[in-house]
Amino acid sequence: MTQNPGTLAEAKKQAKLLRAKLSEDGHAISHSKSLELVAQQQGHRDWNAMFASFGNQTSRVWQVGDRVSGRYLSQAFEAEIIAVKQVTEGWYRLTFKFDEAVDVVTFDSFSAFRQRVSATVGPQGTTREKTSNGQPQLVLDL
Repeated sequence: MTQNPGTLAEAKKQAKLLRAKLSEDGHAISHSKSLELVAQQQGHRDWNAMFASFGNQTSRVWQVGDRVSGRYLSQAFEAEIIAVKQVTEGWYRLTFKFDEAVDVVTFDSFSAFRQRVSATVGPQGTTREKTSNGQPQLVLDL
């Protein structure tokens, strides 16, 4: 099973691995053909469409001390990044210290406030994990 690439670099790596594996099995293909196959496997018309879906942006590099804002469980926040660990290219495990605690419960009769949260954030500034309404759990303002 192929993992969905989170960045263009990961997609290119998948294409390179696909080309090498097919060559080992006696089915040589060009690099451009392997790029097309990876794009189609991910549901894109061709490599150009996949490239456009990523945009022509470089991945953000996060650092301890960076100030960020965004939404966590649909609630606005401003925070400082207090820990950073790169998971894969373009994806970072970030720990945030919110300026003001965020209530993570939506019930009127109950509250649960969080001031520190860790999340894995991708190149688009969002988590893969979604809330029950299909929105990313955390979205950073880029």
